[in-house]
Amino acid sequence: MKRIDAIWRHETYQSCLKKLNAWEEKREFCRHTPEHFLDVARITWILALEAGIPAKKEIIYAAGLLHDIGRFRQYEEGIPHEQASVRIAEGILRDCGFEESEREQVLELIQSHRTKQQEKSLSGLFYKGDKLSRNCFSCPVRDKCDWPEEKKNLSIGI
Repeated sequence: MKRIDAIWRHETYQSCLKKLNAWEEKREFCRHTPEHFLDVARITWILALEAGIPAKKEIIYAAGLLHDIGRFRQYEEGIPHEQASVRIAEGILRDCGFEESEREQVLELIQSHRTKQQEKSLSGLFYKGDKLSRNCFSCPVRDKCDWPEEKKNLSIGI
């Protein structure tokens, strides 16, 4: 997955990741780290395989790496992070050789990752993968979390 490695090495991506890490350094709740990004991609890929939904692995991994990359702009400017992430991702995807139709797919997953979707769709699986990537069932500050109970991952099983 050369294009996924190219996203990771992209100067803009690394700059945004550095800003995000600085903003979340002391965050008490789940952080938006490369581990989270990859967990979302891996879980979504597994869900797609299990559901028999045709999907390109690179599309899922690109969306996983990029879906929260604009969160620092939410902290700085109040822009919803899915919108900020779409804006940032578009140029990175173009620079990394993703065709227009592929960029559209990735950007749709990023844009819709905070809104529950039809579960039989790739967007629905990406939403679910994002939620399942959080181990709320073992979180020491779960009671202080402002996530609604229906979004929390309260069991180990998928």
